[in-house]
Amino acid sequence: MSNIIIRNAEPSDLDRITEIYADAVNKGTASYELAPPNREEMGARYQALRDGGFPYLVAIDSDETVLGYAYAGAFRPRQAYRFIVEDSVYVAPEAKGRGIGKQLMEHLIEATRRLGFRQIVAVIGDGHSESPSVKLHERLGFRHSGRLVGSGYKHERWLDTVFMQLELNGGASLPPDPASWPEQKFRQG
Repeated sequence: MSNIIIRNAEPSDLDRITEIYADAVNKGTASYELAPPNREEMGARYQALRDGGFPYLVAIDSDETVLGYAYAGAFRPRQAYRFIVEDSVYVAPEAKGRGIGKQLMEHLIEATRRLGFRQIVAVIGDGHSESPSVKLHERLGFRHSGRLVGSGYKHERWLDTVFMQLELNGGASLPPDPASWPEQKFRQG
C-alpha cells in the first residue's frame, strides 16, 4: 500500500479509467448504468468535471498503472446546491482490498474541504449494510441520511440506493464563506 501515489487524473489516464468503470458497470451494482460508456463519453465526463473545477484523482502504483479513481461533482445543478458535492470512487478488480479506495477518498475529502464545500454526499447503489462502499464511507465519518428501497433493477434483482453525507467546513452551522470556491464561482456566473 505504501507504493500507491494519489495524483490528479490526466487525459492519458482515461483509457484505464474507462476499463475500470466498464468492469464496475458490467459486473457490479455500484453504478446503475446498464451498459458501460465508451472512452469518448468518459472523456467528456472527465472534461466537464475538470472544466467545472472539481477534483478528479487517480491512484497509481510504482509502474504508474492506474488502480482506481475518485472524483467529486455537483450534487444537483441548481445554484442553491452549490456547497454540496457527490463523490464517486472506483477501484480496479485486481486492486480491491488494498486500501486504495480509502486513500482516494481521504484525498478527495481533503480536496473538497480546501475548495470550501460544506457537504459531500455519497449515493451508493446496492447500499446494503455489508456493501464495501457503505463500509468505506462509514469508516471515513459519513453518516446515513436516507435509503430508496428497490430504486434500481440490475442483474436480475432490485437494489436499494443509500444516501450518506459528510459535513465539511462547519457544514450548515455557519453561513457561506465568501472566499470559498463555490461562492466565488456563483458570484462569477
